[in-house]
Amino acid sequence: MSNRTFQSVLVQFTDATDRMLGVIDADGSVIGCSSPAYIGESLPDAMHRLSAAPDSVVVSENKTFKLLKQLSGFGDYAVFAEGEDDTARCICMMLCVALNNAKASNDEKFDRAAFVKNVITDNILPGDVYIRAKELHFAADLRRAVLLVRQCGKPDVAAMEMVQSMLADREQDYVLSINETDIAVVKQVSADAEQEILQLAESVRDRLRNELDQKTVIGIGTVADHLRELADSFKEAQVAIEVGKVFDTDKTIMSYDKLGIGRLIYQLPTTLCEIFLSEVFRKGSIDSLNHETLFTIDKFFENNLNVSETSRKLFVHRNTLVYRLEKIKKMTGLDLRQFDHAIVFKVALMVKKYLSSRDNRLM
Repeated sequence: MSNRTFQSVLVQFTDATDRMLGVIDADGSVIGCSSPAYIGESLPDAMHRLSAAPDSVVVSENKTFKLLKQLSGFGDYAVFAEGEDDTARCICMMLCVALNNAKASNDEKFDRAAFVKNVITDNILPGDVYIRAKELHFAADLRRAVLLVRQCGKPDVAAMEMVQSMLADREQDYVLSINETDIAVVKQVSADAEQEILQLAESVRDRLRNELDQKTVIGIGTVADHLRELADSFKEAQVAIEVGKVFDTDKTIMSYDKLGIGRLIYQLPTTLCEIFLSEVFRKGSIDSLNHETLFTIDKFFENNLNVSETSRKLFVHRNTLVYRLEKIKKMTGLDLRQFDHAIVFKVALMVKKYLSSRDNRLM
């Protein structure tokens, strides 16, 4: 159990007594205390005497000590209360009970987190999922969303703890380390899930960037209405990041249900994509489009195939733009001023980008 949990319990006890309370480790060092200035002090004699009489209450230096032998193995920690009277002894006994209960709750939370990780990564047999959920008193029918936070730079070990601190008050929320770069957040959501999830993703992105100087991309899966759908939501979050890397390189937050046609293209076999390009374009025509031409095409699409508006945004004469579009038509056989041709061209550009990204990954 962490020192933070010790300190939390001790602070709660200060409302019931004005005596100094604390916890020492196996070396006799004070690792938690109601008087923070006392943390770090050494009381080796007390732990030595307790080890010799593990079931006893020991009095030393105007303090009463009691072993927490049920906490995490024999004699690992001990509690103490200021004073040598019966009240100090009674406080020690109650403090032992409180810390043991805190440990039980802490262990259950840890076990639940491990269970959730096994569920989303498909590392548990389907038949065991509901048995284990019942054992852990894990609600199976709550609405949950999965966010996948991927660190783009050198991974920072503090990132996970920072994300955890943003969800610390929610018993039904889990922050899980998937690998060196990926952190999964499984969050219970309300009816207005879309806005709630987006706000959380933005908060996580901004805080990691501002406090750790860590650039991240975040994928969001669809809301799972049941425990059995969590693994699908996690896979969707992974797909959202991968598709975003290909088609929306400027975005840092990608939702699976807003990937559009990019999601469809990403799931197509490469052979089918290559056949599509060969059927749509004249041989080599798409590769002959230079940067300026592609920029013109992008602006034309952004302005809904409006020649006048596009020429204004490009700061060129309308006839100049018409000339460029005619040139593209001669090269590719597609007239972008026609809606059907424009759709085919847009999809073809996305397919080309997808194939190029796959080639880069294989290199």
